Amino acid sequence: MSDFLQFIRLLQRNKITLILVPLITVIVSYFLVQELPDTFKSHARIATGLVDKTDQVITNEKEEQDQQIARKFESLIQMIKLKRSLDQVSYKLLLNDLKGTKDSTWREPVKDLENMSKADKAKAIALITQKYKAREELFLWKPFENRLNKILIDMGYDSGTLRDKLLVYRVSTSDYIDLEFEAEHPDLAAYILNTLAQEFIADNSSRIVGNNKKTIDFLQGFMQQKLTALNERMNTLKNYKIQNRVLNLNEQAKSIYGQMADYETRREVAQKDIIAYGAAIKNIDNKFNPADRKYFESALTAINQQIIQSKNNLRALNERYVLSNFDTRLKSSVDSLKNKLASEIDNASDKYAYNPMALKQDLVTQKMQMEISLELARNSVASIQGELNRLNRKFDGLVPNEAKIQEYETGIDIASKEYIEALQRYNEASLNSSFPVYVRLIERAMPGEVQASKKMVLVILSGVISLVFCVFVFFILFYLDKSIRYPLQLANATDKPVLGYLNSLDKDSGLSVSGINSSDDKPVRLYKNLIRSIRYELDNELDDPKMIAVTSLSSSLGKTSFVISLAWAFSKINKTVLIIDGNFEQRDVSRLNPDSELFENFLKRDTILEANSGQISILTNKGGDMSLLELADEKRIYERLQILKTQFDVILIETDSLNAMNKAKEWIAFADRVVAVFAAGRTISDEDQSKIQYLNTLEAKFSGWVLTNTEDIPEQAGKIAKPVEV
Repeated sequence: MSDFLQFIRLLQRNKITLILVPLITVIVSYFLVQELPDTFKSHARIATGLVDKTDQVITNEKEEQDQQIARKFESLIQMIKLKRSLDQVSYKLLLNDLKGTKDSTWREPVKDLENMSKADKAKAIALITQKYKAREELFLWKPFENRLNKILIDMGYDSGTLRDKLLVYRVSTSDYIDLEFEAEHPDLAAYILNTLAQEFIADNSSRIVGNNKKTIDFLQGFMQQKLTALNERMNTLKNYKIQNRVLNLNEQAKSIYGQMADYETRREVAQKDIIAYGAAIKNIDNKFNPADRKYFESALTAINQQIIQSKNNLRALNERYVLSNFDTRLKSSVDSLKNKLASEIDNASDKYAYNPMALKQDLVTQKMQMEISLELARNSVASIQGELNRLNRKFDGLVPNEAKIQEYETGIDIASKEYIEALQRYNEASLNSSFPVYVRLIERAMPGEVQASKKMVLVILSGVISLVFCVFVFFILFYLDKSIRYPLQLANATDKPVLGYLNSLDKDSGLSVSGINSSDDKPVRLYKNLIRSIRYELDNELDDPKMIAVTSLSSSLGKTSFVISLAWAFSKINKTVLIIDGNFEQRDVSRLNPDSELFENFLKRDTILEANSGQISILTNKGGDMSLLELADEKRIYERLQILKTQFDVILIETDSLNAMNKAKEWIAFADRVVAVFAAGRTISDEDQSKIQYLNTLEAKFSGWVLTNTEDIPEQAGKIAKPVEV
C-alpha cells in the first residue's frame, strides 16, 4: 500500500505530462482521422440445413445434440474463413483489375500493377485463372507468383486483409450463418460477400459429393467382399455334406434315435417273455413225475422232429423280421408259420396218448407251446441287441459330422450378418447420396450501408492509449527507481529508525535562526513543525546536558540547515544551545556567523562562553585540511568539551561527512548521540554500505536518520511520536 501511494504521488508530480501528452495525441489524431474514408457494411445469409430439416427428403430418426450441432456450425464458419476460400475471392478481384472490368473495379491500381506490361498481364491472367480453377494458392518461392502476391497485399485483396474485415457468425440457435464485410465502397462489400458465399457453397458441395462417392465405392467393395466370404462358407458346407452323405443331419439323428427307442422297448418285452415262459415251463415240469415224462417223450419222438423243423424255420424267419425293422410283409409270414407250428403241436396231442391213466395232456400241450415261445423270445433278444449295436454305431458316426456342420453353419451365420449389415449401410449411403443436404445462399449481399463514423472513437481511444502508455512509462521508471524518497524506505534500507523528515525549501529562503523566526511562508511553517518533531524525539532520548553530532554519508545533504533549525527548536523550549562547526572543509556555519568565536581559540585559551537561556551560541572554525585531534590532544579536548556541557543544555556539532571517515569519527568519539542526515532522491551505493555498517556498530549511540529535501509528503508535524522501525 505504501508503494502504491508513492506511485500516486509520482503521478501527481508529473500531472502536467499526463495531461499534455494525451492532449497532444488527441489533437494529432483528430487531424489524421479526417482523411479516413467512410466505410460501408454489407450483409449475406446462408442456410445450412443442420437445424431446419424441412427441405430434406430423408431425415435421420436420431436427433443430434446441441453440442454436436454447435461443433458443425463452428466447422462451417472456420471453412468460410479458410485461406483456401478467401484466395478464390482474391483471385477474382485481381482478375477484374487485370482485365480492367469497369463495373467490378473499385480501387485504384497500385504502382506495380499499373506499370505491368500487356505480356505480364496476360501471363498473370492465365496464371491466376489456372490457380482459381485448381483452387491452389500462390507459390511464393516462384518470383512471378511472389510478385502477384505482393500486388494482392498492396491492393488489400489478400486473405489476411479480407479476414480482418470479415465477420462470420451463427444467428443465435437458428439454422443460419450470417456474413458481414466492411469496405470503402458499397458495391465492393457486396461483391466480396457474394463471391465468398458462392465459392464456399461450391467447395462444400463438391466436398459432399466427393465424400459420398468415396463412401459408396468403399461400401460397395466392402459389401462384395462380405458376399464372397458368405458364398465361400456356404460352398464349403455343401461340399462337406456331399462328401459325408449328409442330407439332413437332424432328421437322420431323430430317425435313428426313434428306431433305437423302439428296439429297446421290444428288447425289454422279449426279456420279460423269457422270464415269464421260463417260470411257467418250470411250474409245468414240477407237475410231472419222471415216468410220465419218459412215456410222453417216447411217444412223441416222430412228431417232435416235425415240430423242431418248424421251430428252426420260425427262428430264421423271426431274425429276418427283426433285421427288417419289423417289416409288416414278413409279419404275416411269421404269423402263418406260428399257426402251422401250433397245428402240429395240436396234431401231436391228438395222435398220441400221453398216458391212458393220466389227464395231463393239456399241460403237455401248454408246455410245448411255451417252449416254442421262449425260444422265439430268446432269439428275438439276440437279434434286437445286434440291431441296437448297429444303430448305436451309426448314431455315433453322426456326432463328428454334427460338430463340423455346426462350425460351418456358425461361420455362415456370422458372414450372413456381416453381409446384411454391409448391405444396409450401402443402401443408406446410396439413399443419402441421392438426396444430399447442400448449404444454400438464401439472402444475397446488397450494396453496403454507410456505417457510423468511428473517427471520434479513434480520437478518444488514442487519448486513452497515450494516457495508459504514460502511466506505464512512469510505472517502469518508478519500479526501476531505487532512490530513497520516504522515511519508510530509508528505515528499510538501513535497518535503523528514522527520527523524521524535512521538506525542501527554496534556495532564496535564507534559512537562519532569524529567518526561521521571521518567515511565515507555508513551506517554512511546515519545516518548523517537522524540526520540532525531531527535536522532541532527541530530547526524550537523553537528559541534559547532551552533545549531539550530526553527520551524513556525503557532503551537501543539508546538515547545516538541519543543525541551525534543530538549535532553533531547542532554544524555543528555553534550552541553552551551542553550535560547534566541526566541518573544517565545508565551514557553512562559520560563513553564516563570521563574528562568532573560533573553536581553535577556545581550545587554546581558558575562556568561558556565556550561555543565555533561549539563545544560541556558535563556535566557528578557521577551516583548512585538519582534524579535531590535530588541534589539541584528546585530554585537552575532553576537558574543554566538559566545560561546555556544564554551561549549555544542548551542544550540536556539525561534523564532516563520512567520506572523511577519520575526521567524523574523532568528533563522534566525544559525542553522546549521533544523528545522520540523508537527502531524499539519492540512492544508497555500495560505497555507502560500509558507512552505514559503521553507524550500526555505534548501537544505542546512533539515534537514527533524518530525511531532508523531501517533496509531496503531507504535513505530519507532531504525529511522529516514535522512530520508524523495520
